[in-house]
Amino acid sequence: MARNLLKPFSVAMSGVVYAFRTQRHMRFHLYAVVFCVLMGIFLDLRLREMIVVLFMISLVVVAEMFNSAIEAVVDLVHPTFHPLAKLAKDMAAGAVLITTSTALVVALLLFLGDGRWEEIALQLTSKERQQQFVPKIFLGVFLLFILVVIGKGIGKRGQVLKGGIVSGHAAFGFFLAGAVVFLTNNVVASGIAIFLAVMIAQSRWEAKIHSLFELTTGAALGSALSIILFGIASK
Repeated sequence: MARNLLKPFSVAMSGVVYAFRTQRHMRFHLYAVVFCVLMGIFLDLRLREMIVVLFMISLVVVAEMFNSAIEAVVDLVHPTFHPLAKLAKDMAAGAVLITTSTALVVALLLFLGDGRWEEIALQLTSKERQQQFVPKIFLGVFLLFILVVIGKGIGKRGQVLKGGIVSGHAAFGFFLAGAVVFLTNNVVASGIAIFLAVMIAQSRWEAKIHSLFELTTGAALGSALSIILFGIASK
């Protein structure tokens, strides 16, 4: 009787262990779980806030496991390439992206707290701050697009919108993260922005669209431009 009760639990745990061993995305999300829990403890979040964080984390992990299960079923049913098989995998990956982005936004709001969030909101909506940062963001996006296109043109692999010697996703991700660092001047907000940029770069590497060198080049390009526009040029 006891074996019958424990068998479903054992099967479920074996699924979790298998996903952790074989899926790099799963491992990445579980590491993020540890990071978020430690941040919650460090920032002394209340019990209700920690429950919300853990609930959002569980949604991300569950979405990743469903994504892995769908990929396994699709490969079993149709091992060769098929447009519908690709669509199923893309939609499952999109579900993970949505849950992860939502979880990060919720965590950001909780970690910042009511007082600091209102302060940042006032800074963003102030005319002086908008006049200082908004034009630089548009200028930076324009310049970064040109630099990425030039960088992709130098290499012989990939296209303008996919692949190439410079990762455009990593470049724009780290450029915007750098803007957040200089705009908010907040350790938590800056850390989460950089974490999001890393996740963008990691997704491109996981999809085998870019190599580590190409992602590093894009990240360095975006970071350097943000430092020039929001750091050096603002002094």
